[in-house]
Amino acid sequence: MTLHELGPDNDTREKLVHGKREYIDSTDGAKIGLMTDGAGRPLLLVHGGMCRLERWAPLWPLLTDRYTVTAMDRRGRGSSGDRGSYRIEAEYEDVCAVAEHLRRKVDQPVDVFAHSYGALCALGAAAQGAPVRRIALYESPGPQTVPAKWLERLNAFVAAGELGRAVGSFLVEVIGLPRDQVIAMRDTPMAYDPLPIMANTMPREADALSTVDLPALAVAVTQPVLLLLGEASPAWAQEITHLLHEKLPESTVAVLSGHGHEAVGLAPGMVADALRSFFAKA
Repeated sequence: MTLHELGPDNDTREKLVHGKREYIDSTDGAKIGLMTDGAGRPLLLVHGGMCRLERWAPLWPLLTDRYTVTAMDRRGRGSSGDRGSYRIEAEYEDVCAVAEHLRRKVDQPVDVFAHSYGALCALGAAAQGAPVRRIALYESPGPQTVPAKWLERLNAFVAAGELGRAVGSFLVEVIGLPRDQVIAMRDTPMAYDPLPIMANTMPREADALSTVDLPALAVAVTQPVLLLLGEASPAWAQEITHLLHEKLPESTVAVLSGHGHEAVGLAPGMVADALRSFFAKA
């Protein structure tokens, strides 16, 4: 679980994240589920780990009032399917396929906002030539995020069926949430159960992160990029954000004052303001 998955119940979230559902085929045949609502320039949202597209509930009404917003379920969760063995490149291809689908609808490239692991997927898609105009990335992870000792513990927890301990380890040791806050979250009503998502996707995504080449992806991206960074985010987020800023041909860093990795859920107005300013540029 993560903070943005807590709070509203199923009915409330369905009202907040509403629109037209559709499905497209990715390059390898995986079905990718989409939700679209709003009016204006096309904007694609790509969520992070242990999430579904409902994670955008806090931001949804703040963005759909001025953009045609499409949120995708990343493969292996929510309304999206999956395929055999995992390749991180397939996630890049998924974002490319969705961006191309949206481009064909409006005959113009799309803007993209992506968070955490989704930011890495969007970065990889842009490096592969996805038809995107501007990209906002909120703390992409990388090898620094998954040190070998933690990865060993994660895989051991999952293999033993101790999914709650795996989630707790992730939230405390990787995301940097206080332990007492994570303990309090166990009894909080949730919109859906993240444990199956975590069991199916976190180990494979963590393994992929350990070898991803962020500089190689960054130098291949030609679009303007906004890098959102939480003032209180973990050291790995700050290190990677500054690395990307150095390697991307055109990028800007915006610091989210007083927040860490979870401002999408905790400070959606602050995030929306940063996105509006960035996407308003030609």
